[in-house]
Amino acid sequence: MKYALISDIHANLPALEAVLADVRGRPDVDAIYHLGDLVGYAPWPNEVVQRIADERIAGVAGNYDSTVATDYKHCGCQYEDPRQEQLSHLSYAWTRAAVSTETKVWLGALPFRIDLRPLGGHSSGPTVILVHGNQVLNTVYVHADRSDDFLRKLGAGAGAKAGDVVCCGHTHKPWDRTVDDIRYVNTGSVGRPKDGDWRAGYVLLDVMPAGVTVEFARVEYDLDAAMLGIRASTLPDEFAAYLQTGGHAT
Repeated sequence: MKYALISDIHANLPALEAVLADVRGRPDVDAIYHLGDLVGYAPWPNEVVQRIADERIAGVAGNYDSTVATDYKHCGCQYEDPRQEQLSHLSYAWTRAAVSTETKVWLGALPFRIDLRPLGGHSSGPTVILVHGNQVLNTVYVHADRSDDFLRKLGAGAGAKAGDVVCCGHTHKPWDRTVDDIRYVNTGSVGRPKDGDWRAGYVLLDVMPAGVTVEFARVEYDLDAAMLGIRASTLPDEFAAYLQTGGHAT
């Protein structure tokens, strides 16, 4: 089974459309799943959620999804500096005001975790565990520089065994590592990358009896349209520059 894993779209509809088109051009992809954070920072939260719903793409709740759905006091985001913190609060307030009742209900129904059995539940094959943050909270950042011991505790807490794959998002930076024969994969971000590459990112995860392969895909999208959409809204213009620089705060 080959999965396309998309995460952290953050209301960037042009980026989502480009990624879906790229996935549809790969006939060997069996299913698409999202790892959360569908809304925030860009002006198309309702449109992105509707697109995901129309495509019947199953997925998990990111921190932005569950906090918007429950009217929590903040989005549970990590800030690079005081200005980024201020901007994050502005985005959260804007998003909460912009989402429809239907979108809030849909976001609130997203599960915290999804387990996949690509080779079938009739055998002891690998489980692919999908979460947004870690196995306990969708606000925890599993960065690439987390220690092996941190990942061991994550895997044990998630009930992962040798050969399993734990997939997360939230950091907006793609990475892939194996610890004690458990694969840990971060999908990066479709709509708001932070690794210096403005292109939309997602993961192709191929689970076969012989093993697991991971491919990081990057897709060019209509960046100008995304930036114009932000600037035409009442969101801070700095969010447009953030997209253009691949997450380098200006």
